[in-house]
Amino acid sequence: MKKYIFAIAIVICAYSCDDFIDVSPTAVVDQDYAYSQPEAMVTSAYAVLGDDWYTYPFNLWPYGDVASDDAYKGGGSTGDTNYHPIDIFSALSASNPDHMDELWYRLYVAVSRCNRAIISLNEYGEAVLGSEKAKKRMAEVRFLRGHFYFKLISLYRQVPWIDENVVINNSHESTRNDEYSYEELIGKIMEDFDSAYKTLDTYPEAASRVSKTAAACYLAKCHLILAYPQGSEYQVTNVDAAQMKKVIDYTDFVMTTATNYGYASDFGEIFMPDQRNGRESIFAVQHSLDDNTVYGRANWSNTLNATWGLFTCGWDFHKPSQNLVNAFKTENGLPMFDTFNNTTWYPEAAKTSGQKCDPRLFHTVAIPGFPYKYDMNTIFTYENTRTPNTYGYYSSLKENVPVNSTYVTYNGSWQAVNQNDYVFRYTDVMLMRAEALVELGELAGALTIINDIRTRAANSVEKYIPYAKDYCEIKAYPNFANKDYARKALQWERRLEMAMESSRFFDLRRWGIAGETLNKFYDKEKNVSFTYTDLGNNTVTQSYAAYYKDARFTAGKNEFFPIPYNQLNYIPGLYKQNKGY
Repeated sequence: MKKYIFAIAIVICAYSCDDFIDVSPTAVVDQDYAYSQPEAMVTSAYAVLGDDWYTYPFNLWPYGDVASDDAYKGGGSTGDTNYHPIDIFSALSASNPDHMDELWYRLYVAVSRCNRAIISLNEYGEAVLGSEKAKKRMAEVRFLRGHFYFKLISLYRQVPWIDENVVINNSHESTRNDEYSYEELIGKIMEDFDSAYKTLDTYPEAASRVSKTAAACYLAKCHLILAYPQGSEYQVTNVDAAQMKKVIDYTDFVMTTATNYGYASDFGEIFMPDQRNGRESIFAVQHSLDDNTVYGRANWSNTLNATWGLFTCGWDFHKPSQNLVNAFKTENGLPMFDTFNNTTWYPEAAKTSGQKCDPRLFHTVAIPGFPYKYDMNTIFTYENTRTPNTYGYYSSLKENVPVNSTYVTYNGSWQAVNQNDYVFRYTDVMLMRAEALVELGELAGALTIINDIRTRAANSVEKYIPYAKDYCEIKAYPNFANKDYARKALQWERRLEMAMESSRFFDLRRWGIAGETLNKFYDKEKNVSFTYTDLGNNTVTQSYAAYYKDARFTAGKNEFFPIPYNQLNYIPGLYKQNKGY
């Protein structure tokens, strides 16, 4: 019987159990033929980058934002989708939410495509593509495999290492998830990125392809994680200076060699679909609409996240928290590190107060009374929230597009846009560099980076958010007096710059402050309220987020998500569960 890729051959029993008819399945490719087409196999591996959905979003917005203090789940109720356990952690288990199992499966489908492309390239690459091109395609596919494995270990920590040798030997069912330690798994992922770094060109052939620069970014990120050894209790015990120096080395390449990349001139440009693939974008998952397909290669991972009432299918998920809005407050142009959350602050249009804020707030959060996504003809209102008594009145802006734009597509009751998903943008990489500089005691270098980013924010008012000018005040830091203050400034800057971009939870975990930060967040947020004046000039106070009364983050357990029950039950005893679950 022939083997087929991405499908199983159908076996029909006819008349007796000794008589079998081999029927070739339709819409599949014969495995031998597929392997003989290495370029197509590489394309297949690339294609899965954006092959996701809201129950298995490869941009990880539920796990990076909803699990953090930046966002509430949103939607129609706490039971709308199965992400509520991630929002409160106390209900998180190996079988709840079941979306974790689907994401595990889909990420391993992606790994499988990479492995099969590697097999194809090893067997046919040089003969079909030529030596140089085959070498580059191999490096690209290894980068892609590292990319998907990085997501797997970021979520589940201990995962089975399935590579091309496991596929060739058909040893999937004997490959354990504790064969390698967490640090060893990162090492294996780094081998894939290192192959890309040593082989690929500084800039990609096309925006959709990976490059040496993207590999440098991933290597810097891996070293940054390894710089905070956490041990079996997931608690940071020290900072590894040697690993931090590696972060400096790889980000130095981005700064000094890959000079086509840099800060976007205006913060708002980064999140406008007509400005994508600009200087800020080092590597992004590409999305499209007008590509001769029915619905386009749209961003379906964010299909729940459009704003209620402004779009035909806006389901109002991924809601910014009040804590995040408060974090944008400034005093004399600088963050209010210790007092930002003492009082609840909600800007009201045409009612400026003495409280000022960082202008990035208006690029990140839709606030009632203000234009939506820079459109003066579309005002975000209190009615544009689906369940204000549960999830408040704010909405997320970065992943959304202007309401009357051409960047939206629909499939029944599902809507998607063609916003790219950033894997690495330049400012993110510079903040990684600043973090390493702080921990190495090179505070002047970190100060320069952070102030460059703040200056860009200060200059990001007139073009997109002139209506918010009177609310904004942001200044550069005059100096960093000591490492503790510099560390606080760096962590704050990373939160404001990367807010709602799915990185916050993973940052808190890396710094070893997830439990402390989130439990403090739950205690305050469960009593939060929003006060406003309605159309009848009545003062209305709406409480929400009371469900956080059931929230609790258990340090030494919840830093990673559980291995899904279906995977543990695949072959009982093969996989070991993460600690505490």
